[in-house]
Amino acid sequence: MAVTISPFITEVYDDVIKLWQQCEGIGLSSADSRENIHNFLERNPGMSFIAQINSLLVGTILAGHDSRRGYIHHLAVHPEWRRHGLGRGLVDRCLQALKIAGIQKCHLFIFNDNTDGIAFWKSVGWEQRSDISVISKTIKPVVGGEF
Repeated sequence: MAVTISPFITEVYDDVIKLWQQCEGIGLSSADSRENIHNFLERNPGMSFIAQINSLLVGTILAGHDSRRGYIHHLAVHPEWRRHGLGRGLVDRCLQALKIAGIQKCHLFIFNDNTDGIAFWKSVGWEQRSDISVISKTIKPVVGGEF
């Protein structure tokens, strides 16, 4: 099995969104539109990756930082290709890119009921924290220049 890991570029978006839709535990929203993903990749060059086997997309990961902390989003490996080290390889590439950028700590968001995902992250050395919570607010888009 020859795996190629390469930078995530907008041109593979259609294949990536199909993969994300096939993977349980990936929460998709309007934040995952082509435009938004393109903007994310532009703001975080060289930090997100795809995995291919014979030109078939089998894995993806989004990563970026705010100059202080790194963040990983949407690690996905096609169900037929799991347990071959693809997820670990994608994570390692992101962490290396963050390290080169001077980032010393990385966070990710995961649904509490994603037990397989939580088990994966723990198996590759991540710690589930119980001392913090995520609090969110949807910001309505600006319409017609009004605030």
